[in-house]
Amino acid sequence: QVQLVESGGGLVQPGGSLTLSCAASGSIFGISTMGWYRQAPGKQRELVAATTGRGSTSYAEPVKGRFTISRDNGKNTVSLQMNSLKPEDTATYYCQCFRYGMEHWGKGTLVTVSS
Repeated sequence: QVQLVESGGGLVQPGGSLTLSCAASGSIFGISTMGWYRQAPGKQRELVAATTGRGSTSYAEPVKGRFTISRDNGKNTVSLQMNSLKPEDTATYYCQCFRYGMEHWGKGTLVTVSS
C-alpha cells in the first residue's frame, strides 16, 4: 500500500505563489506516474499536472506557464510550484500516483486564492 501525504496548502492573495509537496511512503517501489489533481466546490476533480518516472511532464491548459511539477525520486516526493495564482485556482489539491496499475490518492490540501 502507498501512502501519500500532501502539505503546503493555505490562503494566498491573487498573483501570489505557493508550493505544494507530497511525500510517498509505504510500498513505494514501482511507483510510475505521479500527479496533482484539484477539485473546486461543485466541480469534478481534474488533472493539474503529472510527471512520469522518466521525468516527462504534462500540464492542464489553465495552469501552463504558471505551475511547475517536480519530482525527487530519492526522497519519494513530488512538488507543485504554483505562481501567478488566480481565484479560480481555489480548490482542494490531491496528490496521486500509479503503482503497478493501481491508483493511490492523498487526502488533499486546500488552496484558497483570495484577497
